[in-house]
Parts: sequence; C-alpha cells; structure tokens
Amino acid sequence: MSKTALLLIDIQQSFYHRGYVASAETRAFEQRLNALIAGCRQQGILLVDVFHVSAQGPFSRASGLVERMPFLQHQADNTFYKNVHNALTESGLDGWLREQQVTDVIIGGICTEQCCETTARVASDLGYKVTFVTEATMTFPITHNGITLSVADLRHRTESVLINRFAAIHTVESCLQELA
Repeated sequence: MSKTALLLIDIQQSFYHRGYVASAETRAFEQRLNALIAGCRQQGILLVDVFHVSAQGPFSRASGLVERMPFLQHQADNTFYKNVHNALTESGLDGWLREQQVTDVIIGGICTEQCCETTARVASDLGYKVTFVTEATMTFPITHNGITLSVADLRHRTESVLINRFAAIHTVESCLQELA
C-alpha cells in the first residue's frame, strides 16, 4: 500500500521581495493550491512545508520572511528548510519521508521550473512516485539573451521535460480524483 505526502515548496513570504504580486495568475495559483491542500488533507495525505533559506537577504531566517504566505492556513505535519534547489537531499526530508513509509509525493509550490521541477527530478531518482500539479505551482517570466519565457512557456517546458520521465502531470482535480 502506498503512502503519500504533499510537498509544499517555498511558498514563503520571502517571495514578496522577489516579484510575487497579486495578479490574476497569483490568485488562480493560490486558489488551486488551497483546493489541493484541502483535498489532500481530506484524504489523509501528509502535508509538508519546505522553505528555502540562505545566509542573507529575504531568504535568511533572520529576515522574518521565511514563513508561510498568509493565504495558506493549513497545519503542516512537518516543516523542513533547504538551502539547495531540491527539497530532499540536504533538508532531512528524504529521511523523514522514509520513516513515515511515504512512497508517493505530490509537488506544488514556487517556482515551477526551479525548485519544484528539481525536487520532482530528485524525488524520481530516489524512487518516489511523483505527481506534479502544475496549476498548483507558480513562477515568473524569465528573460535570457533578449528572449522572455512567459509563465505559460515555463509551465509547458516543465511539463514537457517531466512527463513520462520523472513525474505524472496532473491538474488539482485529476490529482484529487486519483487519490479518491
């Protein structure tokens, strides 16, 4: 029998100092993520907060911003802190998941193509069955060499590189249906 955990990655107030602003995109993300959290809690899925920390700036614990964003009201089963892009290798999370006999992880959070995608890849490599709920992730446009990738571009790219290799791609609705 499989046991599942929802990994809520980097949904922290630090991002208010890195371009996270209220928009149609952020409101939709917040609503979808809260629906995923509520549905997972109803199914008895473990909820895990993972926060990114650094030595200085808005991601330092001393900043007071390494706290859950105010739109989140859930009670986490555990909280982990990481200083690398994936949530598993240096935070103690992998060991805790194994102690809890977790075999499947669901991923949501900030940023889609960075810490969320990296966590999906590492989780897959560590043997977890990974569900990536793209609409429960958030990102921001990225410009490189004069070319800007939109949020939609980044989500499409992330889904394309994860699907059938590292993760199953789901909507909130399809994820919750599969859990039921």
